[in-house]
Amino acid sequence: MAERPLIERLGLVAIAAVLAAVFAFVCLAAWTSGELFLAVMAGIGALMTVWAAAATLRKG
Repeated sequence: MAERPLIERLGLVAIAAVLAAVFAFVCLAAWTSGELFLAVMAGIGALMTVWAAAATLRKG
């Protein structure tokens, strides 16, 4: 399979960064309001999104 162009990978990483920021905001908002389960799930979502972005950059 052909490698993705660098500009495409950077675009995907930018989209993932926005989504990770949204997940992190939800995590923080849930944590401050006492919703522990939602905060943990949003935090996991943020970490998984960052992990996927890093894998996209690394693998191509």
